[in-house]
Amino acid sequence: MALLLLFITLLISPASTENYSSNSEINKNIEELIAHFEKKGTDIKPLLEDERFELIDGIKEKFTRSAEKKIEGLEDYKKAVGFDRKLTLLDSFIGTYSDELAKAEEDYGIPKEVIVGIIGIESEFGTYSGKYNPFSAYVSMYAVGYRSKFALAQLEELLKWTEKNDVDVLELKSSYAGAMSYAQFVPWSLNRWFVGTDLYHMPNNISSVGNYLAHYKNVTGTIEKSILRYNPSSLYQQAVLALAEEAKKVTG
Repeated sequence: MALLLLFITLLISPASTENYSSNSEINKNIEELIAHFEKKGTDIKPLLEDERFELIDGIKEKFTRSAEKKIEGLEDYKKAVGFDRKLTLLDSFIGTYSDELAKAEEDYGIPKEVIVGIIGIESEFGTYSGKYNPFSAYVSMYAVGYRSKFALAQLEELLKWTEKNDVDVLELKSSYAGAMSYAQFVPWSLNRWFVGTDLYHMPNNISSVGNYLAHYKNVTGTIEKSILRYNPSSLYQQAVLALAEEAKKVTG
């Protein structure tokens, strides 16, 4: 354990400790995490020792400085998420996946244009798959004491999903928030609403967005409110719906 914690300490940059906590506090949190999973019969030490694992610097700031936190107006938000660039990809995406979008609309009762809006805003129609690793992201959150309960719950769900599907967790890509696939699902959602096992098969993502929104439409009563379960920002909701309106011009 001592050697592992020394290794973890070497991964921590001065910026991390300045902003959040001391090395000893981070190591204490890592110890707690290891002990938690040991009680559940899972040894995460080999993952922490793997050269692909890294503590992500400034993980808290990546949340607190997000577009939803900094921007107040829709037009500025659209610029921040590259809305105009997404518009140039609409025709091609809808043309390529017209059958899959129509099937998802039929299966889940969610307008195909809204599904297009979600995938467009979340991953620019599959252009973006993430530059972080979800295991590293959630361990980093827990290590610095930011959104610890959320991070722990997502780690449990993540390891459940990778074990069930025989996937190397350190090979996965995600956002800094640990969201994966072109649909950008966190592990809790992945285990409940993702359709299929291939995270980067676009038809799976199209169906999964429909499945997710259908569930929350039943919970909230409207499609508009179900979008807020994807992201609680009203600016995000407006951007998705605006992209959906643009998609209608293509679908006819």
